[in-house]
Amino acid sequence: MEAAAEKLRSLGWSSVDASGFIALVGPLWHRVVHDIHEYALIAEDKHHNRRGVVQGGVLMTFADRTCGMTARFVSGKTSLATVQFDTQFVDAAKIGEILISKPRVVRATRSLIFMTTELTAGERCVAMASGVFKIMNDGRERAK
Repeated sequence: MEAAAEKLRSLGWSSVDASGFIALVGPLWHRVVHDIHEYALIAEDKHHNRRGVVQGGVLMTFADRTCGMTARFVSGKTSLATVQFDTQFVDAAKIGEILISKPRVVRATRSLIFMTTELTAGERCVAMASGVFKIMNDGRERAK
């Protein structure tokens, strides 16, 4: 896994600071190329299911988190909540592979951001996902 992490660093990726649940899943990696946010996750042994491939919940978590992070970056809002998320599993991701997510904004309104992403391992699509994220009150305003 260290060789994969070194490869990511050499290609301009940096590790994302995380705590809580996502720290157990990660580390996640991030970079911006031509104004496009890209994320990576190295599939480790801790991510395997009973068949020895990456657990679907890991793919869903990776897709949700990367869409949410991109929605935050693009909107400039600090607090968002996933209100709906769909995932389609296309192919198995293998332990040791580097998974990539390149989320994009489909539409943004004053209160909702619609996102989509494709998770890839090499040239293979392993999952597709789309979600809706609610822009939350940032705590400085009081709900009326």
